Amino acid sequence: MRSVLITGAAGFIGGYTVDEFVNAGWHVYALVHNSVTPGLEQMAASGDVTLIRGDLTQFAAFEASLQHELERRDEKLDAVVHCAGRASDVGRRHEFRGLNYESVLKLGELSLRLEVGRFVFISTTDVYGLRDFHGETETELPLQNNRHNPYPEFKIAAEGWIRAHIHAERYVIIRPAAVWGVGDPTLSPRIVDFLRSSPWIIHFGKWRGQNRWPCAYVRNVAKAILLAVTRTEAAGRAFNILDSEHTTMDEFYRILASIALPEKQFRSVTLPLWVGQAIGGVVSGISDALNLNHPFTDPSLYALYSVSSHLDFSNAAFLELLEGAGQTILSRDEGIEELKRSVER
Repeated sequence: MRSVLITGAAGFIGGYTVDEFVNAGWHVYALVHNSVTPGLEQMAASGDVTLIRGDLTQFAAFEASLQHELERRDEKLDAVVHCAGRASDVGRRHEFRGLNYESVLKLGELSLRLEVGRFVFISTTDVYGLRDFHGETETELPLQNNRHNPYPEFKIAAEGWIRAHIHAERYVIIRPAAVWGVGDPTLSPRIVDFLRSSPWIIHFGKWRGQNRWPCAYVRNVAKAILLAVTRTEAAGRAFNILDSEHTTMDEFYRILASIALPEKQFRSVTLPLWVGQAIGGVVSGISDALNLNHPFTDPSLYALYSVSSHLDFSNAAFLELLEGAGQTILSRDEGIEELKRSVER
């Protein structure tokens, strides 16, 4: 049986990725930090998953636990999928460095020592910067941190280290856009919480909410990660992962509102960008000073630039990867129906 280590296995993307590999017949070594989901506990009880409780900032202890479990099962790792990290638009720089860069180096070095066949790093489309895009591909876009934020800064640095130290046949970089779906703990709840207290959908700047919001249905992200491990043509490449549907920012707000707040009717209002910059500067300053995991209110300055930019990336390489595996991308409607069912339950 093939085996894979998945970090951040109790997280949003990590949890779906564990499901994807288990359903494909892999044994998963699931690194969890604090909490364990009921699904993980069930898979551990059935023997499909081996839980490893640890912290990547305490790497020696984690490595010892992993080696112990590998020896106990007399297995060799075939792949490492690094989902863990700090995904936030606020926080102190050293927190991002430790979780989004230094942990990548240590895991990458471990993969080299263990001669793992494929190392998959979960990055982000934020490595292209926040500005207006018009369907460019991965190879056409330079990496840049034009908003001077530590989140893309250390994702870019980690990608650079991987290319410099791991042979192209043994790595793949996955760049999800704005990941959504059942169980999303951050993006969708932030929007719904704001809409719950507001009579308006508020946009900022020239696009007036008609800019593309790059939705990435979480099940498509998990499919991409499995293919990154199993498909030879994926080696040494980076893939943008986002839905094929062109969803505007205003549409995404209204999709979430129709599911979570069906009794409310909203009118869209557009404010000048400078108003958002003033609010976002205060929100980000306080949130950074307190080292919060998420801003205490919205918008943060980084979130403002994100929701007011036309983030229209190409997913052609991902679609080609799916086609080569005889698969198709899951649709936005499928994700919406799953969200509706989860609310009804």
